[in-house]
Amino acid sequence: MNQPLTQNSVRDAVALSHQIESLLVQRNLRGMAHVRDCMLPGYCLRAALMLQQASDTVLIGTGFPVAGTFETDGPVGAISLYQALDATGRNPVLVCGDPLASVLEKDYRVERLPLNERDAKVRLQQADDILAKHQPSLVISIERPGQSDDTDYYNMRGESIGQHTASFDEIMHQAGCPTIAIGDGGNEIGMGNVRPALKSLDIKAAVTRCNELVVADVSNWGGHALVALMGWLNGQDLLAEFDNTAVLTYLSERGSVDGVTRRNELTEDSLPASDGQELLLALRRLTEFA
Repeated sequence: MNQPLTQNSVRDAVALSHQIESLLVQRNLRGMAHVRDCMLPGYCLRAALMLQQASDTVLIGTGFPVAGTFETDGPVGAISLYQALDATGRNPVLVCGDPLASVLEKDYRVERLPLNERDAKVRLQQADDILAKHQPSLVISIERPGQSDDTDYYNMRGESIGQHTASFDEIMHQAGCPTIAIGDGGNEIGMGNVRPALKSLDIKAAVTRCNELVVADVSNWGGHALVALMGWLNGQDLLAEFDNTAVLTYLSERGSVDGVTRRNELTEDSLPASDGQELLLALRRLTEFA
């Protein structure tokens, strides 16, 4: 498509976005269906339009620390976004801390974040330096821990993970360009947009906000959904070549673990790789590419 939307195509786009938003939370694994009910519908389309309109560099923050390493949820969706943006002429850069940064930098453009920097002024300066270096037209956070009210970071069990976390929050705050966040539990960057809806969840909620929030049962799936919608807007099947199992295998061979089971296996939040592949097929069918 990649041209101004007509009145009819706007209706089609909004209807498609609503279908995808429903698909992403149909299992309601961690209460995101309830959160979705409190959000303005069409958020997937609005986020996909931000992707489509990005002019050059896009920063993609990802990586959630689990058991001394990184979890599979987040990096898979980040790689999906990276590949789609790269294929459409943008300059994506993955922004993460170690050990994920060291894992990815051999195959992708990576900006490394320092772990456990407690000085707020230092974090702000680091964020400003990264933004000045890359001058992004869009910043995306996918399954990044978000600061809580006490500025610490917490996992789904309510355990502090600040010691192992690289802060991406300041980059979101200082971006000076549109920001998208994708999350699945309430403790991720962007969930500050829906704080009232998180009160019923057993989670230490994040307070960092974004311009457009996307919620999903698995954050990776939210990344795929935006790729699917951007492809639909462009008239391209940007998910055709994405192999969920292959990307999970790539990460597993480099030390990833499932965020729920904490085991090194080809799963996303305890769900088998085949579930992710089925979700990709469903997105391609909704966008009429399969």
